[in-house]
Amino acid sequence: MIAATQIKRGMAIKLNGELYRVFSFQHITPGNWRGMVQTKLKSIRTGSIMEHRFRSEDKVEQAYLETHEMEYLYTDGTDYYFMNTETFEQFHLPRDLLEDAVPFLIPNIKLQVEFYEGLAIGVELPASVEMRVISTEPALRGATVSNVNKPATLETGLVIPVPPFVNEGEVIRVDTSEGKYLERVKA
Repeated sequence: MIAATQIKRGMAIKLNGELYRVFSFQHITPGNWRGMVQTKLKSIRTGSIMEHRFRSEDKVEQAYLETHEMEYLYTDGTDYYFMNTETFEQFHLPRDLLEDAVPFLIPNIKLQVEFYEGLAIGVELPASVEMRVISTEPALRGATVSNVNKPATLETGLVIPVPPFVNEGEVIRVDTSEGKYLERVKA
């Protein structure tokens, strides 16, 4: 059990016998009242999001997750196939369980898959991934010192703003937490 004030985004908790992932949280101290933690929780089982307010003195049961390194292999419709890098066992996860990770899944990427009581409940992406730019507007000559970005479509279909000097076919590093351009990768 942990104090409600220790809740963090992405943490898995048990509430009323149900497993939830903390989608967002905010510590609130209204005037001279006692502090509280306002959270948005996503049900692992149903995918629905609910709001719940904890008092600062409440205790919350943290769900301990087991993680295994996996390699993403391919997608087949709405199922995404992974392989355990130690046992070479393959399994699949549905698209709705992967949520925000889908735009960053490129074949052969290694990531952590989270399990709770033997069931896969989510993935933990690396901090950044390297992706190829499939299409973008051509660079303007002499536009090297400009903070105006242009849209670029990456190999997974993700569209992000990139600096004007990035061209089609180049490989760039993308932050997976915010979906932002970080840098060009040298070939």
